Amino acid sequence: MHPQLDKNRFDTCEKLMDALEECHRQEFLKQCLGLCNFEKDQLSQCLHYTRVNDANERIRRSKEKEAQRKLKQKQREEEEYGKNGYLKKVIEMEMQKK
Repeated sequence: MHPQLDKNRFDTCEKLMDALEECHRQEFLKQCLGLCNFEKDQLSQCLHYTRVNDANERIRRSKEKEAQRKLKQKQREEEEYGKNGYLKKVIEMEMQKK
């Protein structure tokens, strides 16, 4: 049996949750004989796909944030050292001469 499910988080699976709860409320014997297994399997699949899609969305957002962070870092370096780090290269060459 699934733990207490949050219908707000798994709103796409709400009808399946209700169907499983209704099946379990009808008769204990149905539950024991496995007559609610179809609803349970469908709910499990729905929950799995929902979790996978949520994880993929979080990964996509994380990659976008990382790309923005790298872009901002590159812009700060260009402001400090010039385009393509020209000033940084000049400083490194001067340090090598010493």
